[in-house]
Amino acid sequence: MPKALIWRSAMLLGSETFIRNQADSLSRWQPVYAGATKVDSVLARETDLIAYPSEADRRAFLRLRLTGSSPHLHKLMATVRPDVVHAHFGGDGWLISGSAARAGVPLVVTLHGHDVTRQPSSTGPKGVRYRRNLRTVFHRASILIAVSEVIRQKAIAWGADPAKVRVHHTGVPIPAAVPDSPKQWDVAFAGRFVEKKGADDLIAALSTLNARALFLGDGPRFAEMQGLARSLRVDATFLGAQPLDEVYRLLGESRVLAAPSRTASDGDSEGLPTTIVEAMALGLPVVATHHSGIPEAVADGITGLLGAEGDREALAANLRKLLDDQNLQRAMGTAARARAEAGFDVVKQSRRLEDVYDEAAA
Repeated sequence: MPKALIWRSAMLLGSETFIRNQADSLSRWQPVYAGATKVDSVLARETDLIAYPSEADRRAFLRLRLTGSSPHLHKLMATVRPDVVHAHFGGDGWLISGSAARAGVPLVVTLHGHDVTRQPSSTGPKGVRYRRNLRTVFHRASILIAVSEVIRQKAIAWGADPAKVRVHHTGVPIPAAVPDSPKQWDVAFAGRFVEKKGADDLIAALSTLNARALFLGDGPRFAEMQGLARSLRVDATFLGAQPLDEVYRLLGESRVLAAPSRTASDGDSEGLPTTIVEAMALGLPVVATHHSGIPEAVADGITGLLGAEGDREALAANLRKLLDDQNLQRAMGTAARARAEAGFDVVKQSRRLEDVYDEAAA
């Protein structure tokens, strides 16, 4: 069985279940997970290969970040002897690209969002360096995967060869059946508390509704959003980050998923939020925005309702429309489940990813 070295510099953030789900679902290729440093999270595994496992390796890791070359990675590559390297995010793709090229191993890089939206727009020397590195990884990669058509176009705008870039939607696990759980929550939100997720827009919209809301996730704006909900007297419960099975259970107890994503002030934007597709797989209609790749999953008026970014009145109206009409909830939830099964099943999508690996290896 050929080997795919799955590379993420920080192995592995608790919010990046999409990386594990995708590679764990491979059937013809053997995934070998590797990273520069180990992250203490629910997704970390003892079998993960870590190139710089100790404080003593910090200088060597700094050399990698500055030069894109490191004996540690050359040794890791020689030990694993992969047939393909699959890196997630453009910056991490650059970190591993030199060692992959040195070993003669084809490189596949998935571009997820901020790596071709916010980061290339950075100013000063940091921005110059990132754009140079991004062009390098675009050149070295055999294939570039964009998680949505919007991200594909962003990559091309920053210099990627259009012939190299193809859209591949990252799949999610599809439960055998829609959970038949009593509904405890009217509106659920799941994601990091950062500007682009639009949690403040949601809280403002909820302040005009009589609805019970659940917020899942953590992030730098967590405490701020808790305070905003209290000040606006929103019936909101904040549970923080949860394991994936608990997220699925809680979403199954919810009527509607809200995903009011927007472009952040620094240009950061989504690719296609995995949580949206996870909720659809559970039979939830989605209230979201016309942002980045979201319309590729949420068909407005069929699997959910979409409004303009930052339009809190439209967000409130769409939530009210669904919460006041149980028949519409059920119809859109059924359509959402069917859409997730057809285009976002992680098993089917990982089969398609293996075809990409075959192409790169050939």
